[in-house]
Amino acid sequence: MADITCKLGGLTLRNPFVLASGIMGTSENLLQRAAHQGCGAVTAKSCGLEERAGHANPTVLDWGYGLINAIGLTNPGAPAMAGYLARAKVKVHQEGALLFASIFAKTMDEFGATAEIIAAINPDMLEVDISCPNVGEYGIPFAARAETAARVTEVVKKAVGDLPVAIKLAPNVADIGGVAKVVEKAGADFITAVNAMPGMIIDARAGRAVLTNGVGGISGYALKPIALRCVAEIARSVSIPIIGVGGITTGIDAVEMIMAGATAVGVGSAVYYRGVEVFKALPGELAMFMNEEGYADLASMRGKAL
Repeated sequence: MADITCKLGGLTLRNPFVLASGIMGTSENLLQRAAHQGCGAVTAKSCGLEERAGHANPTVLDWGYGLINAIGLTNPGAPAMAGYLARAKVKVHQEGALLFASIFAKTMDEFGATAEIIAAINPDMLEVDISCPNVGEYGIPFAARAETAARVTEVVKKAVGDLPVAIKLAPNVADIGGVAKVVEKAGADFITAVNAMPGMIIDARAGRAVLTNGVGGISGYALKPIALRCVAEIARSVSIPIIGVGGITTGIDAVEMIMAGATAVGVGSAVYYRGVEVFKALPGELAMFMNEEGYADLASMRGKAL
């Protein structure tokens, strides 16, 4: 039988499937529910230093080829989030999964302060979102330039000590492998790739963008080929593990992402398409493929398509 245990740096996950940030990560009970279904880890919704209301509805649309959203990083602020994450960590661990926290910020100082607050509850890993595609009011994303991505990494690592850190990169950059390389050099333990792709859906009859924010992040089926390409480029550039995210809906999708070089696989839009029960189905679908094709473990399959 195939072994689908996932070694993510110094972390061990029962399988490579990780609930992506922003999906069911808004309450401790929802995180526990995803963990109960069988995923290897859950990622909480990203939080900033202060409470943020996010964007006005409509904020999400299934446009037929994937989803587009502009939730706008709604969150209660890091101090409130830390209390909820501390409780969630206990429940998620009881279910046999790991808890990953996620943060964002407007400035370097805020990244450090927010990271310090969340690190105090000692999540299993801290994901740093430097690439949200729908908060234009924050200016150019930190992931857009290698030097700012590296600086955020240095600031966060200094704030959290030995806590493992993943930097979440954007797909819409000229050289994502180059950005990943400088982030690795700056101290990142993992790379999460990728965030949603900026896009727009227009209602021709109404003569306006469907989302109130205009621009949103494209995820789901349409993102998968882009995410695979990004993960492959990163895998050729760095030696640290990659959490591959984008369009993972089936076990075969996960196989493709691992063959592109990912160590673990983030799952987001699939919860919309298949329900939270997708985390019960995905490990079996992955193991079935591996058994049929003769792969003994994930490492024997990783990077095969490179």
